[in-house]
Amino acid sequence: MRIAIFDDGAGNVHSLGKVLATRGEVVHERDAGALCAADVVVLPGVGAFDTAMTHLGDGAATLADALEGGLACLAICLGAQLLFDASEEGEREGLGVLPGTVRRLPARRLPHIGWEVVSASSEPTLEASGLTWGYYAHSFACPPNGVHRVTSTSRIEHQPFPATLRYAGILGVQFHPEKSSAPGVAMIHAFLDEVAP
Repeated sequence: MRIAIFDDGAGNVHSLGKVLATRGEVVHERDAGALCAADVVVLPGVGAFDTAMTHLGDGAATLADALEGGLACLAICLGAQLLFDASEEGEREGLGVLPGTVRRLPARRLPHIGWEVVSASSEPTLEASGLTWGYYAHSFACPPNGVHRVTSTSRIEHQPFPATLRYAGILGVQFHPEKSSAPGVAMIHAFLDEVAP
């Protein structure tokens, strides 16, 4: 399985790459066309919305079409936010694979950094099984409603926000599974096993 990580120079690609390498060949790509040629695309966390979309450039539409066509994708933190139309963090348009706008967390102290409980939705999902805590580093969160399915949630100052979401071949994760101990790594592996060609 060929796994392509979008590398814009800001994402946490080293530790993530080590986790992914146990399931296939990992390549680091900046070109959207090269990303689309892989079996699985990984949009990593860390960075700024506008900067990431700028690095995708004209290839953003190509990537969006491929994702809408069923290309498997693991989208982490900022990566998950890029899937939406827009974000309050920036001024550029997102990939638009999912409708909606990423919003600033309704909290007095941001960024939200550290461990938080992850609560699975009523239906069991591979990404929530065995994972009860996730490691977060963010100030914005994906919309709770839309064409996507929120499969688990977390809270900040008693306010819920999506922790994981699913749409077509996409798994979006607001926390950093590669930094969420063994259950987070197991979640990544389970997703890759699910989408393996």
